[in-house]
This record gives sequence, C-alpha cells and structure tokens, in this order.
Amino acid sequence: MDTGKNLLNGLLQNTRCPQGWGGRVMLRGMNCFHASLARRGMKHVPWQPAWTVLDIGCGDGANVKGLLAKCPEGQVHGIDLSEESVAFARRHNAKEAGRRCFIRQGNVCALPYEEGMFDAVTAFETVYFWSPMSMALKEVRRVLRRGGYFLISLEVGDPELGKRWSDRIEGMTVYAAEDLKRLLVDAGFSVLKIVQKKEETHIIACK
Repeated sequence: MDTGKNLLNGLLQNTRCPQGWGGRVMLRGMNCFHASLARRGMKHVPWQPAWTVLDIGCGDGANVKGLLAKCPEGQVHGIDLSEESVAFARRHNAKEAGRRCFIRQGNVCALPYEEGMFDAVTAFETVYFWSPMSMALKEVRRVLRRGGYFLISLEVGDPELGKRWSDRIEGMTVYAAEDLKRLLVDAGFSVLKIVQKKEETHIIACK
C-alpha cells in the first residue's frame, strides 16, 4: 500500500512541471482529465476567426488544438515550463506548427512575447502554480492588447476542499474565486464574469 501511495504521490508532482516517465504518463491523461473543463470555459469568450491567442501552461497541446479551431484564420501560441509538455504539444499540433501554431518553453513570470501581442490569453488548470502570482498576472496583462480577454478555468476552486490536492502537490495553491478576482483587479484587469459550479470555476477578465 505504501508503495502504491508513494507512486501516486510521485505522479502527482508532475501536474506542475511534467518530467520523465511520470510526466509522460500525466500528459497522456490530460486530454481526458481536462477536456470537458476547457470546452465549458471556452464558451465564455467571444472568439474571433483572426485572433492571436496564447495558452499558458499548454500541457499536451489539446487546448491549443481547440483554440486553433476557434480562430481558424489566426494564430495560437502555447507556452509551458516543462520540456516534456512542449514536445507533446508540438506533436499534437504538428500540422499547424510554424504556420499558425507556435509552442515554446518558458515561464509565466517572464513571458517571451511583445506587449499587446494577444487578443486572448487562456490558463486551464495552471494558475495554482504561478508564483509570484502578482508578477505572473502583470505579465499576462502586458502581453494582452487593450480590450483583450483573459480566461482562467479551474477544476479546484475551493481552498478548503482543495487541501486534498494542495497538501500532496508541492507548490500548489488553491484560490477561491473572490481571491482570484481581487488579485486580477489589483493587477489592473476588469473581471467580467465568474462562473462556478460546485468546485469548478471559470473567470473571464479583460484588460
């Protein structure tokens, strides 16, 4: 039992920055784990065909693929801290690579993009690990055009209930929706909508 528990805990550490065998296992499961959450979150943004979009913490690249479909005349950029994630996301979107899809490794606190480059930025199941959050949000706002949308979608939106995960996963912080709203406003965003169902939370903000 201890061996199984230790194996599970080891795998869970790869939710932040997938690495090695455990990271590859985690990435293969992300399609199933987060697909419905992403679909529900994307419904709250008025996508335009020619938009340029950034997906932060792009993981296996499934959401990048979904965003390419939402913006068929635009471009989608993905960024992730993990080399494993970048490799997965590039393979997942190989047909559009270098043409409408651009995936790279990087940190949300130092985004390698020009000011006002994106019409929308998305963050699915990733803000738990942004640190310091104030710097990360400042960077997101910098790369958004004025009037651009910022979508945060989370499956765990209750800090008390989320302890079952945050107590086991290093570097994970679960935020209440009101706490995220305050952080966004402090960073200069306007919060347009908060949608919650049980623990699931979607926050749509605008620069």
